Amino acid sequence: MKNPNRPQKGSQTTVEPIRYSKDIKNIKKLLKDSPRNLCLFVLGINTNLRASHLLKLKVKDVQNLNAGEELTLKEKKTGKQRRINLNGACVKAIQDLLKSDKFADEDFLFQSQRKGGTPLTVPSASNLVKSWCKMVNLKVNYASHSLRKTWGYHQRVTFNVGIPELMVCFNHTSQKQTLDYLCIQPEEIKSVYANEL
Repeated sequence: MKNPNRPQKGSQTTVEPIRYSKDIKNIKKLLKDSPRNLCLFVLGINTNLRASHLLKLKVKDVQNLNAGEELTLKEKKTGKQRRINLNGACVKAIQDLLKSDKFADEDFLFQSQRKGGTPLTVPSASNLVKSWCKMVNLKVNYASHSLRKTWGYHQRVTFNVGIPELMVCFNHTSQKQTLDYLCIQPEEIKSVYANEL
């Protein structure tokens, strides 16, 4: 039987970033007793990694990293090496997760609780993100991709990172693509009209 909630082939479903710091704090508070889920959330909103890359991380990839050090990954789409610097929040979340249980070097960092040893799937991660957002009363559409969008949204809106830098981080080809992706173009255009001479 066909899933009525699944988008039709060729259509796009847009998910939103988590725009407000209070909502991010509330989700972290909600996840404080689940090291795996908290680590997934913290890495997701503190890097621009796609869920598919996050879920393929193994313990050996991250266990000895300190804040500011590089995590090196191979891009699935391009086959190129990709370097991401991890901040202190990421490193702490990883260390807390690794202290919570026994892990071998080859273990996936984000394991499925139902299928021993296998990584969480992207649909499972999306369901988790949807449930966390729902629990803190966020109403629009969220999924695993919201984590990456949240990183970009706050880089632009909270930390004033320029669009050219974010284009490079996201590997986008135009500023419009980046603004559309971050769900901030209408806000930025509207703010232009508020400028008084």
